Amino acid sequence: MATQDGGAARLMRLFDGHRLTPTQRRIAHCLVRRAADAPFLSSVEVAELAGVSQPSVTRFAVALGFDGYPALRRHLREVAPAPQAERSERHNEYQQAVDDEMENLRQLRALLADPEPVARAGRLLAASRPLLVLGLRAAGAQARGFGYFAAKVHPDVRVLDEGGSALADRIDAARRAGASALLCFALPRHPREVVDALGYAKQAGLTVVTVADSSFAPVAKDSDLLLPAAVGTGLVFDTPCAPMMLGRVLLEAMCDNLPDAQARLEEFDARAATRGLFVD
Repeated sequence: MATQDGGAARLMRLFDGHRLTPTQRRIAHCLVRRAADAPFLSSVEVAELAGVSQPSVTRFAVALGFDGYPALRRHLREVAPAPQAERSERHNEYQQAVDDEMENLRQLRALLADPEPVARAGRLLAASRPLLVLGLRAAGAQARGFGYFAAKVHPDVRVLDEGGSALADRIDAARRAGASALLCFALPRHPREVVDALGYAKQAGLTVVTVADSSFAPVAKDSDLLLPAAVGTGLVFDTPCAPMMLGRVLLEAMCDNLPDAQARLEEFDARAATRGLFVD
């Protein structure tokens, strides 16, 4: 399965740096998710998987610098690893959903081979006082989960998990208090309020670190540092295991840049023991 890691990473490098339209970003995201199959898909199959027209697939290939989709597919075949052996057992839809999540985690593992983006994010988050953590609708759980643990080591964490007109007010208040960074969890479907909030945060002078389902997500243009982690789409509702894992990795990186993080954790453990907070 390690070959699939490399396939996704190669596709990300191929697409990175190109100014793609929203439709083209959708095609790119589809190909990254199907990295192992991408070199063998026809333009019709890609169009069906991405939910776009076949001419859109052709224009996508041209935008990447190829004469057309056949040239792009030849390139992918030249750099693709040998196809994997067929699986000997058939999986039901629930097992397949788990397999898809495992593949998302493998892609995340491959991207983390270069630790510098996460290390940079950790430095930015640790230095912000207060630290804003944004996540609306489907991403609200990720923001709250990050904020819960971050508050144990960071002196001032403010979770923004509700939209509305007060969202900009809370960003303004945090900026006046000294905030320098905002961490955003952005998952599909992407609420317009999140895109607007990130644009407002940028105008206010905040550095935006974003965990998104794809490098081509609508929030990319307003993110100073975007860290992709795919979501599973095999069930009725998306499964964000990889974004949650990436959130925990960011917590680790942030702790590495907070000299008193361990002391804060030990202090919390001591208080918890005194209060009988936990039963284990």
